Amino acid sequence: MGPSEPEERFEEIYMAYYPAVASYVRRRAGSPDDVADVIAETFTTAWRRLTAVPQGDEARLWLYGVARRVLANHFRAEERRTALAVRLREEAATWAAPQHAHDPAYQAFQRLADDDRELLSLVAWEGLSGPEIAKVLGCSRGAARLRLHRARKRLAKELAVLDPDLAGYGSRAVSLAKGQ
Repeated sequence: MGPSEPEERFEEIYMAYYPAVASYVRRRAGSPDDVADVIAETFTTAWRRLTAVPQGDEARLWLYGVARRVLANHFRAEERRTALAVRLREEAATWAAPQHAHDPAYQAFQRLADDDRELLSLVAWEGLSGPEIAKVLGCSRGAARLRLHRARKRLAKELAVLDPDLAGYGSRAVSLAKGQ
């Protein structure tokens, strides 16, 4: 059994007008990925609305109109992504330079190894219990408890170096260090 009539019509449209649509899009889109996405969306629309595609060379003009709208949507989406990226960078810059940057607890926390900071953050930021931390880390409860104990001791040691008055605070200093 051969291809159906709609499939044949779509194939004819695709074969006849792909080069023209591709050239149209290539001249207007920024990157090869954008070109591929817009062309794909244009012909996907043609397939979904096959009965609306005019006959003959009018199909090329119809496809240009679809490609134009797809490009416009693509550019609007890109503008939204760019605006979001700018906003996230601004927020990240705020996080990178916390108000407590000169706080000894914050400085002590920053001097810890990444693993210790992550472990203490699971307690301070996420409010996780020992058993929950064990699940996140993929280890036994005992191992999680031991790691947490050691991380708190290392934090206390860093605190003692920076400010002897804070040395005994251990995990309570984590919330100070994280700006809570």
